[in-house]
Amino acid sequence: MNNLPAVDLNLLVAFDAIMAERSVTRAGARIGRTQPAMSAALARLRQLFQDELFVRSPSGLEPTPRALDLAEPIGKSLRHAQEALAFSGVFDPRSSSASFRLGLSEHPAFVLLPKLLAAIRQAAPNISIDVKGFIAREKAVEMLDAGEVDAAVGVPVSTSPRILSRLLFEESFVSIVRVDHPAAARGLDLDTFVALDHLLVSPEGDRYGHVDRKLSELGLRRRLGLTLPQMYAAPAIVAETDLVATLMRGIVDVSDSRARLSIHKPPIELLPVSFALSWHRRNDSHVGQQWFRELIGSVAAKKQDRLGESN
Repeated sequence: MNNLPAVDLNLLVAFDAIMAERSVTRAGARIGRTQPAMSAALARLRQLFQDELFVRSPSGLEPTPRALDLAEPIGKSLRHAQEALAFSGVFDPRSSSASFRLGLSEHPAFVLLPKLLAAIRQAAPNISIDVKGFIAREKAVEMLDAGEVDAAVGVPVSTSPRILSRLLFEESFVSIVRVDHPAAARGLDLDTFVALDHLLVSPEGDRYGHVDRKLSELGLRRRLGLTLPQMYAAPAIVAETDLVATLMRGIVDVSDSRARLSIHKPPIELLPVSFALSWHRRNDSHVGQQWFRELIGSVAAKKQDRLGESN
């Protein structure tokens, strides 16, 4: 296809919306078109690119490899066109009614989002945020590549030059048992730690984590009494059982069960978990998104300062 003047820009807008929503109906609502109009646009797109582009699946429309290849250049081109039409070189947060799309894993959503929204309400009362969750870091890269989110906060997602990032904060680990557990009084030495039944938080469903890797280096293994995908449920469970859990300090500090827990330094050396803000290179120079990223960074810096005071 090399006849660019013959391409209807509205088709590319429709493609970008379907890629983001994975549904013809939702894509139509996103850009203000009827379902029949979107179906007709998809038919024209398939003819234009000589590919099915999107195929039905139980979870919605799934892009073909050809569609995935097209997603980034089409999304980038549309955003550049939009920026060119609206560009003034100045972003005024107090008068802007922009909407930013932010990908968040569970922990940053819990510890950063409330403070971020409060900061936005104060600095930019008309700006809105559309949050999309993710678990696997690869999903964050997919969302950034496809233009589904403007930025993402989670563990560092990529070493690719197209994905830029900055460190926001780190979380150290603590080990917890219920406050009246026999191990609470005598302390968690390595032998006691290994002998206990452990709770493992694994959002991705693995039965092997940071603790297991470190114990393996020492020629040791632990017994898993429970694996759990929801990290914020762990402190309450430990408070009612004989289990021991090794969690990020921030999860324990905000738990309603904290007073019923005995908190210990793990008897093995565990590196802290880093959380980073990531964005696609195509959005790097956008003045509004630069402001948004700086605001996220300032909120995270205050959180890191509080972590330093509590450690």
